[in-house]
Amino acid sequence: MPIVVKRIYEPVADKDGYRILVDRLWPRGIKKEKADIDTWLKEVAPSTELRKWYHAGEGTFAEFKKKYLAELKENPALKDLRSLVKEHKKITLLYAAKDEAQNHAHILADLLS
Repeated sequence: MPIVVKRIYEPVADKDGYRILVDRLWPRGIKKEKADIDTWLKEVAPSTELRKWYHAGEGTFAEFKKKYLAELKENPALKDLRSLVKEHKKITLLYAAKDEAQNHAHILADLLS
């Protein structure tokens, strides 16, 4: 099952399939009525504490990934996300981070694949 990771600021495409925003905070500059998302699953995003820790530059991406995966083991929202993946032929995980290579959406996609 294809899982695509995409910045929410990129244009919507027909091939996106079911679009899930996986950020805890609503993306700046995006109006909710124009976001074209199917679900906002903010509970699956990294905790506020982990997000602030990483963005403060206190750890590497590898450390962030390890801590985030540990959080996900205890997170019931991961079960909800897995159910959505099973229900839909194609899923696009949307995020707002500027770093397109190292962000939590890619960690989620890898975990779900």
